[in-house]
Amino acid sequence: MFIGWDWATETHDVTVMDDTGKRVDRWEFAHTEEGFAKTLARLAKHGAPADPPVAIETTRGLAVDRLLAAGHPIVPVHPNAFHAMRARWGASKAKTDAGDSMKLADYLRTDGHLLPRLEPTERATLDLQALTRTRADHVEAKVAAVNQLAALLDEHWPGGKAVFANLDSDVAMAFLERYPTPACAAKLTAGRLEAWCKRRGYSGKKPGSVLIERLRSAPKTASRLGEAVVEELVRVQVQLVQGTRATIRTLDKAIAEAVETHPYAPLLATMPRIGKINLGQIIAEVGPLLERAQSCEQLIVETGVVPITRASGKSRAVAFRFATNRRARLALTQFADNSRHGRDWAAKIYNDARGRQKRHPHATWILARAWLRVMWACWRDGSCYDPAIHEANNKIKPAANTLSAA
Repeated sequence: MFIGWDWATETHDVTVMDDTGKRVDRWEFAHTEEGFAKTLARLAKHGAPADPPVAIETTRGLAVDRLLAAGHPIVPVHPNAFHAMRARWGASKAKTDAGDSMKLADYLRTDGHLLPRLEPTERATLDLQALTRTRADHVEAKVAAVNQLAALLDEHWPGGKAVFANLDSDVAMAFLERYPTPACAAKLTAGRLEAWCKRRGYSGKKPGSVLIERLRSAPKTASRLGEAVVEELVRVQVQLVQGTRATIRTLDKAIAEAVETHPYAPLLATMPRIGKINLGQIIAEVGPLLERAQSCEQLIVETGVVPITRASGKSRAVAFRFATNRRARLALTQFADNSRHGRDWAAKIYNDARGRQKRHPHATWILARAWLRVMWACWRDGSCYDPAIHEANNKIKPAANTLSAA
């Protein structure tokens, strides 16, 4: 038996097809607990849950989770690939929910042997994945909030923006909360500003005389808004930035705790320049790919750090790979870029690529491929990263220390 599942937010359509292509059963149900319970019971009448695979156009969500929990093999079908196959069932490419579930079942019947099954990810990895992805969303929100604050200052208080750009982040937020408008900072002097910054832990990169000079030399605004309105706008935006920074710190702590107890962490924790957050991102995004990859080359392809070749009899092009796991590629390339500052062999791979006229992103992908081979070896052998072993495997050894003549 083959099952096609057309999913939606309010209703789902399911078709059961036998080996000959004959529709055995078909029904539609609402996105409710009763609907899922009755559907799973109805599917059980057509065989043990582990036998009939289910084709569905997604890899996650409530429907996928319920099917996996019931024991059904899941065959995710990419919507673009399914759309390209519609012509086999008619030139019009007609689309209905019932028709889609039937076509998914038929597609699974004819081409299912070519499609990979969805392997459930470890719960600890899913927890870490949710934490790191939420943190990435909050970082994006923080960047947007800071940019909005900078634009607000540029329009209504250029002097405040000049000081804001030269202070540490925590001190800058405190400064704008205390002095949100030019009138509030009118009585500031170099000594008072320097003492105020020192009390709040400022690193002291810029002395008070420089800060006050940039504050005074900035052009005056021609804003037609009232002083009270500008003060309220700046303070509200500062609170938004501080709020997102507080949530990021909370998530950082939760990610660090989750990494400490994750079974994959010891394998990769000794890699150079890999912090707790980046380690959590790699485990969360690259970990599931390691679990289901059949070879190291498949792992490299799925992380998107190898280009894609399009060739025919008349042309050949090697281009950037867009269809890939972008979060895994981002986490991996961030680590690879940092690692070249911590290990000689990583720096050599990167510098050799740059010497071949490769741009920085391309050279980073080349280095990331080398690190994926190391990660694959650690995963396959269950061994922690050891610089001596893995640098030897890459046939790159750091220069030996030599004693100079006295």
